[in-house]
Amino acid sequence: MGVNAAPTASARPPVLRRLGGPLAALAAVAVPTTYIALVDPNAPGHYPTCPFLAATGWWCPGCGGLRCVHALVHGDLSGALHDNAPAVLLFAVLAVFWVRRVWAAATGGPPPRLALGVRRWVLVGLLLLVFTVVRNLPIGAGLAPPLV
Repeated sequence: MGVNAAPTASARPPVLRRLGGPLAALAAVAVPTTYIALVDPNAPGHYPTCPFLAATGWWCPGCGGLRCVHALVHGDLSGALHDNAPAVLLFAVLAVFWVRRVWAAATGGPPPRLALGVRRWVLVGLLLLVFTVVRNLPIGAGLAPPLV
């Protein structure tokens, strides 16, 4: 009888292997975030203009996203909220999801699920639509990023 038995289906991979996915996701976010931190989106000429803004003159829900990331990286939460409040909320949700994913990988638990369902996706879409309209009205000018 051999001492080395074949691995069973229930054997868990080592911790570093389980952490591979979350660490790869962190690297995939860290590289562009570092670039945005170093190359200021508030200075003209570094990034292309939003095609929706160029075509309509309206801020889209993503407009100000690069400025928002730049502000967050530099510790300016109020500036980030001014540039794109829904993006700040999205980043917070994704950070919590990522931490839960890392915890699950480290402890060997099941990965967290992010299932919203159709109704919640529709609600998110409607909230983004309302945000887009309000930020383009004079009353919502505080929600629009500054023109560069």
